[in-house]
Amino acid sequence: MKSRKWNFHFLLFLLIQFVPMEIVPATILDLNALRKLEKESFDRDAWPLFDLMAVLSFPDVVRLKAVEDHHMVGFVAGDPRPRDGWGWIATIAVDPRYRRRGIGRALLKACESKLGVPRSRLTVRMSNLGAIQLYEQDGYVSIDMWKSYYSDGEDAKVMEKEL
Repeated sequence: MKSRKWNFHFLLFLLIQFVPMEIVPATILDLNALRKLEKESFDRDAWPLFDLMAVLSFPDVVRLKAVEDHHMVGFVAGDPRPRDGWGWIATIAVDPRYRRRGIGRALLKACESKLGVPRSRLTVRMSNLGAIQLYEQDGYVSIDMWKSYYSDGEDAKVMEKEL
């Protein structure tokens, strides 16, 4: 009898820990949640209000959010450039409390699949080793470095992937 009780509690624990996450389109109605997510994720690099409004309303932008328990826990935006043969992952953010659970990778893959182009590009801070590792594991390779790209003077690594 004791093992059944333990099994029940273990299953309940697993259900609580692994609440299903879904990826759905983001809209202008997500502006406040996105502002909060940007600030928590990027602090000094958070996009200004005008840029957030643009990314949530420009017609060709791919914009997706990760939702758990009715809360935005992640966001990705992609800019398809079919004439150039590639798309740009403009931003990808995951709430710090939800990191290391595969949400960033799921958002990245979902955005890539909707870009409709043969290649994807993105930039990342040279010091963001966790993100660089994620991108490299997912097939991105370094193609350039932009000097002093970020407001504090840090360089950006430009990465690309064949989709």
